[in-house]
Amino acid sequence: MTPQTRSAAPSANSADAPRFAALWVALAYAIATLLLAYPALSGQFLVNPRSDQYIAGFAFRDFATKALQAGQGVPNWNPYMFGGLPYVAAMHGDIFYPTALLRMLVGTDVGMTWGFILHTFAAGLFTYLFLRAWGLGFWPSLVGGLAYLLGGPIASYASPGHDGKLFLGALLPLALLLLLRGVRDGRNWAWGAFAIVVGLGVLSPHPQLLQYFLLTSGAFALFLALGPDANGTKLDRRTAMRRLGYATAAVLVGMAIGAVQFAPVREYVAWSPRAGGRDYGFATNFSFPIVELFNMYLPQWTGILDRYWGPNSIHFHSEYLGGSVLLLAGAAFGGDADRRFRRFWIGTGIVALLWALGGNTPFFHLIYALVPGTKFFQAPSTIIYLFAFAVSVLAALGTEKLLAGGISRRYLYGWLGFGLVVALAASAGFLTSLAESSAVRSWTTRTAELGMDAGSAQRYIDRAASSANTNAADLITGAWRSLLFVAVLAGLIIAYTRGAIARRVFGVALLAAVALDLWSVERLYWLFSAPARVLYATDPAIDYLKRQTEPGRVLVHAVDPAGVARPDPYFGTDDEGRGTGLMVHGIRSVTGYHGNQLARYQELADRPVGQAQAPAYMTPAFWRHENTRWLYTNAPLPDSALKRLVGPVRNSAGSTVYLYQLPGDNPYAWVAPAITKAPDSDAGAAVLDPRFDPLRIAVFDTSAAIAAKPPATLPERLGISTSSRASAGRATITLSAPAPAGAALVVSENYFPGWRATVDGKEAPVYRADFNLIGVPLPSGARAVELAFHDPALSTGKRISLVALLLAVLALGAGIVTDRRTRLG
Repeated sequence: MTPQTRSAAPSANSADAPRFAALWVALAYAIATLLLAYPALSGQFLVNPRSDQYIAGFAFRDFATKALQAGQGVPNWNPYMFGGLPYVAAMHGDIFYPTALLRMLVGTDVGMTWGFILHTFAAGLFTYLFLRAWGLGFWPSLVGGLAYLLGGPIASYASPGHDGKLFLGALLPLALLLLLRGVRDGRNWAWGAFAIVVGLGVLSPHPQLLQYFLLTSGAFALFLALGPDANGTKLDRRTAMRRLGYATAAVLVGMAIGAVQFAPVREYVAWSPRAGGRDYGFATNFSFPIVELFNMYLPQWTGILDRYWGPNSIHFHSEYLGGSVLLLAGAAFGGDADRRFRRFWIGTGIVALLWALGGNTPFFHLIYALVPGTKFFQAPSTIIYLFAFAVSVLAALGTEKLLAGGISRRYLYGWLGFGLVVALAASAGFLTSLAESSAVRSWTTRTAELGMDAGSAQRYIDRAASSANTNAADLITGAWRSLLFVAVLAGLIIAYTRGAIARRVFGVALLAAVALDLWSVERLYWLFSAPARVLYATDPAIDYLKRQTEPGRVLVHAVDPAGVARPDPYFGTDDEGRGTGLMVHGIRSVTGYHGNQLARYQELADRPVGQAQAPAYMTPAFWRHENTRWLYTNAPLPDSALKRLVGPVRNSAGSTVYLYQLPGDNPYAWVAPAITKAPDSDAGAAVLDPRFDPLRIAVFDTSAAIAAKPPATLPERLGISTSSRASAGRATITLSAPAPAGAALVVSENYFPGWRATVDGKEAPVYRADFNLIGVPLPSGARAVELAFHDPALSTGKRISLVALLLAVLALGAGIVTDRRTRLG
């Protein structure tokens, strides 16, 4: 049987669906989402001090929003951290995802907030539509969507600010829905739509979760094509292969839609810190700890947020799936109804969980060896959203079975007994004692892996044990809370099976119980702050820096870490100036918070120097090399030769701030009278040597297409000064006197392919100089140099994306027309 269009037979529960069912579902999910997000209605910003968005994400996105609002297009270059880096290629978040348009329309902070809200809502709605399309009833599908929407892995993404993960988590059920329509039902329009959804996944951009998204979609497409559906109908081989071919083509088109983002990324990989991939230890970093599996039932087990004692160094998310949801999911096991669909999601859940456990089981060796891309990623625990989705599907199947009267009371009593034992064990202090011993064991192992000295390791171990002890009251309360919701659900089920509750009343009560169970935990992860104009408000130190006409960088360093408000968007979450707050004001920093900066710059900045083995970015040689002119710190420097410019003043986070002038001229650009070529090992050592004088010779990369011989003796300085104007990806440098033949201009901006130069209006070559900077050989008499950055891979990617998007839209439109003709014919 190979009909052009075919839908699964309606469930026995379809009669339960009210009129305009999808609208009622949307309303229910909107209410559930707003129970988490209601502070946004008064203009608050969904960001908190633990969030990546607070430390960096807002600055990244606001930079592009301002450029787009000014009609300048998407920036190509970010000059505000780590000596400059490509904006698109180095990945600064959802640059081309539709949320960028939202930020442009309503402002960066409002757009970011509603991006989280809308995708949390969409995760539930798309799950409901997927389950209904498979053939599940109204109430089971509604429960499944709600379980996914409010479950910890989805609902807590707001806490650490992981919007890219949320986007793909929301798109997954939509992709599965479209595969249902295309592979099973033969709907031609589904292929164009599926290509667009894949394209959105690529543009999210989160390559690691995209990998999970595509693997799951591929497995589900094979499941649909090679076996019977819910009606027992199986596609013939030719039809199955043809539709799998359409699905593959749609994936390829979807990947091409994302070329505008990933063509530059592909070029950048060789320049990034992850070039060549990473080892197994890196790939298993942030594996899901086995001890945290119990959090899926008892979220207070390893402590929520500030009470966390588990082995992860950071834990701002939630694994809580809900006792009520787990009860329903367990009910799906057994029975003959929809056995194949159930087995698929049980298998998917098992694989996802083993994958999430990462280095804690031998299974991940197989993944590391066989799955492409794994060597570039860490945190295998991020696949937990897929496990949560599988549990939500099983919860829907369990609800379907429940409504058909297929759950035994023995099963319910088993859950009640389990919950009671956990609650009594918590109240008796057994769980707290177990937590303390687990904390000690976990952190003993963790500190050994990190190579900590005995004193530091003991402090971490003691702190974890203390946190476990402090968490005791929460653990007891949480255990009784979980039991309460299991008991409420069990009571509702018993009342329903006895006929004491009407079907629709039971459905509403069941939904409310699941919603309250999940909301009572996940609401803790939706933390709001004041609007961005308050969080990143200016101060006298920032005002001083903004008045400067010559470009210069700022070294952000907390002299007295105890005097910094924690965290601070300028000083960051540590003592090394890893915040990006200055970027919001268009001020360049030596450091920042990114993780994918140019590897050559990071290698130079972190290189140990001198007897103290201090990082190079704290040395005058580095300041000279990187145009570092000011120190932004939080304490006075007694007996310092540095000139105090501003301070003490308070910044927007409440930290005390002092601004100092660093020693030396440290210009943005300079002219050297001669050029030599040297390998990286020699160039990197030279530029950090206090004896090296960059005004006497420029050290170009050995691949530079110029003739340059080491001079017998170093020439004297030319005495030519420069004046510079610089913006994002552009610079104009004017020389105070004509350059002699053989001279070179060195610009303190990171070199990357895409920089172009004109000298007195004529094109000139650009090379890498002084290890990581821009070098321009100067003809005799040169007086003015213009620099501009444009990534050619971005232009190529943009053309590919536009063509692919057009193909997807045409396929969608053509599919609608052909499907309509088939129905009418």
